Amino acid sequence: MNRENFRDEIKKCLETMKRGGIILYPTDTVWGLGCDSTRPDAIQKIYDLKQRDDSKSLICLVSDFKMLNQFVEDVPEVAYDILKYASKPTTVVYDNPIRIAENLIADDNSLAIRVTKDPFCQNLIRKLGKPLVSTSANISGMPTPESYKEIDSAILDGVDYIVNLHRNKKSGPPSAIIKLKNDGQVQVLRK
Repeated sequence: MNRENFRDEIKKCLETMKRGGIILYPTDTVWGLGCDSTRPDAIQKIYDLKQRDDSKSLICLVSDFKMLNQFVEDVPEVAYDILKYASKPTTVVYDNPIRIAENLIADDNSLAIRVTKDPFCQNLIRKLGKPLVSTSANISGMPTPESYKEIDSAILDGVDYIVNLHRNKKSGPPSAIIKLKNDGQVQVLRK
């Protein structure tokens, strides 16, 4: 993949998300459905496409710790150590997210966020300037696709843009998920 293709894909994703559209894109784990985290209309489109109950919150990707701090009221100090030493992609559930759409926030006022290390995702998120919604590209209750070829046609037909990168690559395992409460409690939700 050359730089021009990379930049062109980012441009097409940004144009789609600015119109309230949803994208299908490769992440550091599995293929994901994404949109602008501040657009409740786009977020609802993802819930509808996945046929997922909107009481089951989605996760967001951020490009770095600086962005994480802009969208979580108070990041517990232990989060930095967990993420620094994690051997695989790790999503952390934080209390008190801020500056994002209400329909992304769980009933307990928390949000799952992963600091991505994937170069495409990092660049896209930096250009977007805010977190990117990220949820596996499957109908709720169905298995997570292990490659682009396994993505259900209903998902392919239901998105506004499909990123033309890494379509032959096998997906990695889903991220670990850890819940950090502001009172210091740590709970492993998925290893």
